[in-house]
Amino acid sequence: MRAMVYRGPYKVRVDEKDIPPIEHPNDAIIRVTLAAICGSDLHLYHGMMPDTRVGMTFGHEFIGVVEEVGSSVQNLKRGDRVMVPFNIYCGSCYFCARGLYSNCHNVNPNATAVGGIYGYSHTCGGYDGGQSEYVRVPFADVGPALIPEWMDDEDALLCTDALATGYFGAQLGDIHEGDTVAVFGAGPVGLFAAKSAWLMGAGRVLVIDHLDYRLEKARTFAHAETFNFAEYDDIVREMKKTTDYLGADAVIDAVGAEADGNLTQHLTSAKFKLQGGSPVALNWAIDSVRKGGTVSVMGAYGPLFSAVKFGDAMNKGLTLHMNQCPVKRQWPRLFEHIQNGYLKPSDIVTHRIPLEHIAEGYHIFSAKLDNCIKPVIVPSQSA
Repeated sequence: MRAMVYRGPYKVRVDEKDIPPIEHPNDAIIRVTLAAICGSDLHLYHGMMPDTRVGMTFGHEFIGVVEEVGSSVQNLKRGDRVMVPFNIYCGSCYFCARGLYSNCHNVNPNATAVGGIYGYSHTCGGYDGGQSEYVRVPFADVGPALIPEWMDDEDALLCTDALATGYFGAQLGDIHEGDTVAVFGAGPVGLFAAKSAWLMGAGRVLVIDHLDYRLEKARTFAHAETFNFAEYDDIVREMKKTTDYLGADAVIDAVGAEADGNLTQHLTSAKFKLQGGSPVALNWAIDSVRKGGTVSVMGAYGPLFSAVKFGDAMNKGLTLHMNQCPVKRQWPRLFEHIQNGYLKPSDIVTHRIPLEHIAEGYHIFSAKLDNCIKPVIVPSQSA
């Protein structure tokens, strides 16, 4: 098969790889029909994620058609059109039993925190991802779901991470009717978080970013008020000013660690890769929320030290909610919103790129060229 292959920081290419075999009776092999590049893939692309090995295939957002199933798989059959959550999880451990699918205890030997994630380094289990023509899906009776007949492929694709994560971020904000909600970051997840805040009763939604084309999308897609932080001496003061000097009721960090790393990471090289990241957005969130408010964190942070203003959060009486999204838990309500016309996830897709040109796709997305918000990858066999 043809697959995206990592060759080192800023170096990806399409190469021949063996079609993955069934390794366990619970496996399925999926022929990928659509995949996507996620903002968190840029951490891998830039070499900022520990234990990202040469030869790995990225991609945790994908849908496809079942090509083969293991002998124990009961819920899927060859030819089924399926969507696959980015979480790999067993469905039966302590954490899965409580709906914490992103914290599964049985799918990642490094599972002190996160469970398994497709195409996201050996820190997250070492599973190859879906930026390829075929992908192996473990626990096939647990993760994948049939795509509803009425749902478009691109809408289904965005449910596998970006939409579900944005919606989850709004959930974590504990939004009450009439609340003012601020979202830092107008990438795909931030846009979906802002859109979802309205569905949860927000009375006002503010989006902060520094790229004008993304802020324009926040206005047209998420109907939000927008602020370009590069235009203000102090964006936190501006957030206070626009909220009667109280602060927002809930603030969502949809940025996380900068995808190209911070100065310390570049100077210290691999030893401190994604050492927690530069938590600028998170500290802005802590400073911008009102006393007694809620900060929701979905941005990708590494497992080590981060200079977060925890004392300020404590003294302000803040509630901090955070996790990787348990994707499949969000699907029933998201399906309702999409079917009822409240959400059209594919409205944020700006680029559709053949798999053979994925290196150019990564470059466009990474360098913020051509007003790129969300690139979708189309394998040649399904183009």
